[in-house]
Amino acid sequence: MAILNKIRQRSLILILVIALALFAFVIQGVIDNPNAFSDTQGVIATVNGKDIERIDFQQKVKNYQDRVGGRISSTQAMNAIYNQELRKIIMESQYETLGLSVEKDEMRDLLKNSVQSYPEFQDENGNFDVNRLNAFIANLKDLNGEAAPLGNSLVNYESWAIYEDNIASNAIQQSYYNLIKAGVGTTIAEAEDDYLADAKNVDIRFVQIPYTTIADSLVEVTSADVKAYMKDHEDQFKADASREVVYVEFKEEASVADEDAIKAELLKLKGDTAEYNESSGNTDTIPGFDTVKDVEAFINSNSDVKYDDSFLRVAQLPAVAKDSLTALEAGQYYGPYKDGEYFKLSKMIAVEQMPDTVNVRHILVPFVGGQRADASVTKTPEEAKKTADSILAQIKAGTKFMDLLELSSDKVSNEKDGEIEFAYNAGMAPEFKAFSFENKVGDIDVVGTSFGYHIIEILEQKSMNSAYKIGTLARKIEPSDQTLQDVFNKMSKFEIAAKDGDFQELAKERELTVKPITFKELDENIPGLGAQRQVVRWAFEDGTDVGDYKNFPISGFGFIVAKLVEKKEEGPMSVEDASITAAPEIRKEKKAKMIREKITATTIDDIAKNQGQSPRTAAALTLKNTTLAGAGAEPMVIGAAFGLEQGKISKPIDGEKGVYVIEVTKVTDATALDNYTPIINRLNTALRNSVQTKVYQALEEAADIEDNRAKTVY
Repeated sequence: MAILNKIRQRSLILILVIALALFAFVIQGVIDNPNAFSDTQGVIATVNGKDIERIDFQQKVKNYQDRVGGRISSTQAMNAIYNQELRKIIMESQYETLGLSVEKDEMRDLLKNSVQSYPEFQDENGNFDVNRLNAFIANLKDLNGEAAPLGNSLVNYESWAIYEDNIASNAIQQSYYNLIKAGVGTTIAEAEDDYLADAKNVDIRFVQIPYTTIADSLVEVTSADVKAYMKDHEDQFKADASREVVYVEFKEEASVADEDAIKAELLKLKGDTAEYNESSGNTDTIPGFDTVKDVEAFINSNSDVKYDDSFLRVAQLPAVAKDSLTALEAGQYYGPYKDGEYFKLSKMIAVEQMPDTVNVRHILVPFVGGQRADASVTKTPEEAKKTADSILAQIKAGTKFMDLLELSSDKVSNEKDGEIEFAYNAGMAPEFKAFSFENKVGDIDVVGTSFGYHIIEILEQKSMNSAYKIGTLARKIEPSDQTLQDVFNKMSKFEIAAKDGDFQELAKERELTVKPITFKELDENIPGLGAQRQVVRWAFEDGTDVGDYKNFPISGFGFIVAKLVEKKEEGPMSVEDASITAAPEIRKEKKAKMIREKITATTIDDIAKNQGQSPRTAAALTLKNTTLAGAGAEPMVIGAAFGLEQGKISKPIDGEKGVYVIEVTKVTDATALDNYTPIINRLNTALRNSVQTKVYQALEEAADIEDNRAKTVY
């Protein structure tokens, strides 16, 4: 009690201490992350002064991921929505400036064109009925978020509103681009130039002095040269911020001992086992794979892969065990054997001679919600089954199959008397296929599938071959708990040693491969490891310095220990990095100068003789084809040829592969056309087809964009 009284007396002091501790925690967070309370934390990007808000953005990302069903990573989804929102803001500012919008009457016409094919919006004559459309929209409002069927989909009022917005947006966009296309066209002069570029041609004699005639070792490229080249070509040497990381992998893989244990477990399942029954006090014998009667239940209880009761053709058997499995007799085993990520023990259940192709006829009774069921279907599954049983009873009582075909909803097969011929590998409903192949000619019965209930009669079976029903126990090859612990310990010891040791040497001692990777701030993939944004984020954090290292768990893989080895910020490339692409060009320029200085002769033959080369010819050169026979693409040389008069010799020309001197030996002028309209139309079409892409690219480049993705949701 005395202690409690003292605590009460000092409660104010305790509150102050706790408050100060919390304050210190918050302050430390601000120090570690200066942007913690920045406005940009709630803004993905600002485009021309308009914000893309984080909460709205994340909801759109979630909706997008739900629609695509997990086929893309979260970063891919975020990038897709970012590009969508970016385009929306940029384009809407254009529409607003021009005063473009969709009026009520226009919207009604757009909706009509978009939805008039739906039966829900048609009258009894199949014509579009606007009253039915209005009633449908009013009903969606009254449903308060609940969905209503439309075609083969379900829609609620929110999704319908989005649908209308998209229609309006597409219409405005089309109007915008149509306005631009109306102002784009080709002149007669441009059409004439295009014609001449293909129709006019020249023949030349030339000599090429290749750059390879001068060894690279004779041409020095200095840092000053690279800097000067970078200054003259600034756009080529702008670099985004990047980080270089090296890492080693610690894979969570099954050991040899783990694999032996899995195989032993599979073999143990063959025999019976004794199990004490607490209820009866007796010891029960649990049948093993050797004696069990219910093979399906046994496999489904003891295998990582469910039992397949179908008969398999040779081509469907595992490639690694095909020959061994087909040699088995009923009751015999093969395995354990490795098939992909599983160890398997297979038992031959039965071998039958079965057809590769069948011909059947059927009557389909669909039900509401069944695959491909249209709006005219009203039967429940129970009602459809009852109808199918009634039809079967009529057939067995003597009614001809053909006389009942009108009851089938499969109008395609009805045109062929209800008959369908298909091979075993055809994409048919599994229940339909199983009945058709595993029964005999003349058999008839009701079979349920996702389409409804079928009355199927087997008419013919062809190409009989062996088919195998195999029971397979499969166990996924996974590391044991001990192996997982060993991997974790190995990784932890490496990480501890890396604190004071050399990363490369430590890896070498442990026979680990050091892998380098360089990425930008919004990248996510590491080759072989997939999406690893956690590594990218860490490398770009303000508190991560060169030399820092950290371990990362990799789902389905194990761990990596990564070390940051280099930071590069946004801006001009370093001279070292730029020299990779700049040095070859600089060297080429210097070689060209050296070659030009050695050329003193004035004729093609003399220049070729003095430079140890042979004169060459090229015929029918055109401006549209910049390839010089025997030399490759040489646009500067081709262009120079069309600037010379016949019989004239050029000055030395710096080409892609060497220095050239050319002589025009023949000029074939093109005959002027009376009418350039076809060329104008062709060029107009090409020009207008490119408008949408080029206009948006220009608008995006001109936009004022502050991209905060890496600092917010990424």
